[in-house]
Amino acid sequence: MTETELPEADAETQLANQLDRDDRLKPDFVQAVLHAVHRSDAEGARALVEPLHPADIADLFELTPDEDRAALAHALSDLLDADVFAEMNDYVREDLIDALTPGEVADLASELDTDDAVAIIEDMDVEDQREVLRALDPDDRAAIEEALSFPEESAGRLMQRELIAVPEHWTVGDTIDYLRGHEELTTDFWEIFVVDPAHKPVGTCQLSWILRTPRGIAMADVMKREQTLIPVDMDQEEVALRFQKYALISAAVVDGGGRLVGMITVDDIVHIIQQEAGEDALLLSGAGEGDINEPLRETYAARVRWLVANLFTALLASSVIAVFGGAIEQMVALAILMPIVASIGGNAGTQTMAVAVRALATNQLTQSNTVRTIRREIIVALMNGATIALLLGAAAWAFFGNAHLGGVIAAAIVINVLVAGLSGVLVPVALERLNQDPAVASSVFVTMVTDTMGFLAFLGLAVATGLVPLA
Repeated sequence: MTETELPEADAETQLANQLDRDDRLKPDFVQAVLHAVHRSDAEGARALVEPLHPADIADLFELTPDEDRAALAHALSDLLDADVFAEMNDYVREDLIDALTPGEVADLASELDTDDAVAIIEDMDVEDQREVLRALDPDDRAAIEEALSFPEESAGRLMQRELIAVPEHWTVGDTIDYLRGHEELTTDFWEIFVVDPAHKPVGTCQLSWILRTPRGIAMADVMKREQTLIPVDMDQEEVALRFQKYALISAAVVDGGGRLVGMITVDDIVHIIQQEAGEDALLLSGAGEGDINEPLRETYAARVRWLVANLFTALLASSVIAVFGGAIEQMVALAILMPIVASIGGNAGTQTMAVAVRALATNQLTQSNTVRTIRREIIVALMNGATIALLLGAAAWAFFGNAHLGGVIAAAIVINVLVAGLSGVLVPVALERLNQDPAVASSVFVTMVTDTMGFLAFLGLAVATGLVPLA
C-alpha cells in the first residue's frame, strides 16, 4: 500500500514518511515535531520521532529551544531511554536530568554501561547523587561509586566494568561454553581478556580467533601476550594518544596492583579525541568551552577574563607607542606602517603557537627535542621574515619614496617574526613545564610579545638609525 492510499495519515506522519534520514533534523521536521507538542499531540510527536536513531533524538533536543525541552521530553517520554541520554549534550542532559526523580535517573543508569552511567551522574549535586545511588542495585551502586572515586577525565571514569575475562588454563571450548551459558554477560565486546589467578591480565584474544580455533586448544596458546595496559589514573588525553599510536580497538584498565578492573573501547576514544581537539582550539581563542548550550553566565565568565587580560597587554603595547609619540608626529608614515609590523608578527606567532600546542598535546614535542624544535622554528621564522621584509620594504620604498624607511620596516619585520617564532614555542613549553595548560594562556602572552616587540622594533629602529628624532 502506498502513502497516497493512506488519507487518514495526518501531515506530521506523512512528513515523517517522506523525509530521508539525512533530512530528519532540518528546520521543517523540527518545527513539525514542536507543532505537535504545542497542540498536545504526543502521539503525533512520537510518530515523527520514533524512526530516529538515539543520537538523532539527542540532537533534536539540542535543536529545541530551552523553553520547549520539558514539554518535548514529556511528549517523548517513552522514547527517552538510556541510549538517548548517553548521546545528549552535557548541558541539555543536565537540564532534563534535573526534571527527573532520583528513581527515574537510577532506572536510566542501570540500563547503561558503567562509563555512560557515570557521565550522567557525575555532574549532579552531591545530595542528588546520593539519592540516585541509593536507588540503584547494590552491584551497580558499587561500580558507579568506585568510578566516581577516580579523578575526573581519568581512565577510571572513562572505563566500563562490563567485560569478559577468563583464566589462562581454560580451553577455547570452555570459553565458548561460558559465553553461551551466562546470559548476564555483556554483549558488546571485541576481545576477551585472559587473566592469571591474581586477576592480572596476561593476554588478549579476539573473538575471531576463538571462532576459528578447535575447542581443545588452551586459551594460553591462542591469546596474544603483548598488550597495552592502561593505568586507572591515566588522563583521558593520554589514553586517547595510546589508542591512536597503537591502533587499539579496546584496552584493559588495571589498578595500582596490576589487576584488571575495566576496559576502554574505541567508541569512547573517538568522543574523547573530538572533545580534546575542540577544547584546545577554543581555549587558544579564550572562548571557554564554546558550547552553544552553555548557560550565558558561564559563557560570559569564560570569555571576559581573557578580554580583560588582553586589555592590559594592549595597554603595554600602547605605552611603547606613547614613548615614541614625538617621532610619529614627525613622520605620518610611521603611524601607517607600524600596525602592519605588529599584525605580521601576531600571525606568525599564532601559527607557531598552534603547532607547538598541538605537538605538546600529542607528545610530539618533549624535553628530548625541545632544542631541536626551537632551532627549526628560528630557521622558519628567518625565512618567512626575510620574504615578507623584502616585499614590504620594497613597497614602502616605492610608495613613500624613502629607501631608509623601507630598510627600517624590513629590519623590524625580520626581528618581530623571529621573536614571534621563538615566543610561539617558548611560551607553550614554559606553561607545560609549569604544569599549566598551554592552550589556555599561550595566546595572551604571545600576542603581548609580538605587539609590543613589533612597535618597539619598528619605532626604535626608526629613531636609532636617524630616520626621525625621538621628539
